[in-house]
Amino acid sequence: MRSVRVLLDSHAFLWWCSDDPRLPPRIRRAITAHSTACWLSHASVWELAIKVSLGKLKLGQSVDAFVREQCELNAFQLLPIEFRHLCRVERLDWHHRDPFDRLLVAQALIEDMALATVDRDMARYGVSVL
Repeated sequence: MRSVRVLLDSHAFLWWCSDDPRLPPRIRRAITAHSTACWLSHASVWELAIKVSLGKLKLGQSVDAFVREQCELNAFQLLPIEFRHLCRVERLDWHHRDPFDRLLVAQALIEDMALATVDRDMARYGVSVL
């Protein structure tokens, strides 16, 4: 069976970690499937760090500790931001203005990953969206 590679959007990661009912069943099924390898982008970690520093997000521990703990508990892997990911953003249409989401789209396209997100606009880029 072919492994499915899934890149978690920041909200999907947080909702999974907190067992939030806003996480759609289709994404829950994908994350728990034996054939799925889940990834969290360094871009999402950066976004979480900004939100914590602005007081818009409370994790109860540092972003570093939270992300490391959750990735270990859930067997999620971290996806570094590479130069080629950054350069791919240049060729994206402007369906989205959020720089973090645009980088996630570029990473998903380059790495052949599906995006776990509730943001349906991301599919407009031709990336597979759960």
